[in-house]
Amino acid sequence: MSYLLPALTGLLCFTMLVAAIVAIRDRSMPVAILAAGLVSLVASVLFLILASPDVAMTEAAIGSGLTTFLLFFVLARVRAGEHDGEQS
Repeated sequence: MSYLLPALTGLLCFTMLVAAIVAIRDRSMPVAILAAGLVSLVASVLFLILASPDVAMTEAAIGSGLTTFLLFFVLARVRAGEHDGEQS
């Protein structure tokens, strides 16, 4: 059972690294936003594994929840503004 925790931590770190690379390199803005949200979600799981539940809840709520929603909201507003500018 003692080998499971380092293996799970390594897998989560690898997942976070891959998601961060996708967030940086992808040209599609929704995919990049979702990948950044995944980085925050995996970080919150890592904080939970490291016995820090208060930081994990804050990271899950603010980092992956609110920030992802806010970025999608801003993306929709920017795209709506682009369509308004084309009609004038």
